[in-house]
Amino acid sequence: MEISYTELRDKEVVNIADGKKLGRITDIVFSLKGRVAGIVTPGERRLFKNGAENNVFIPWTNILKIGNDIILIELGGKLPDQLED
Repeated sequence: MEISYTELRDKEVVNIADGKKLGRITDIVFSLKGRVAGIVTPGERRLFKNGAENNVFIPWTNILKIGNDIILIELGGKLPDQLED
């Protein structure tokens, strides 16, 4: 399957574990070997906080399905550690 970043960023990311929408992809993370390690979505918006501080990294292994309009992921009870700048 081949898909461009432009196509990915237009899709909504939804966690099937709790049905929450996590927003759209803001970045893609690659390993040193050039493989996709995961995606980044905006985290919860908080008053007086920089949006980038709340970004959430989602490992590629947690992506279940990439559809026409949506990306389904499965994250158990907690979101993975948030990315730090």
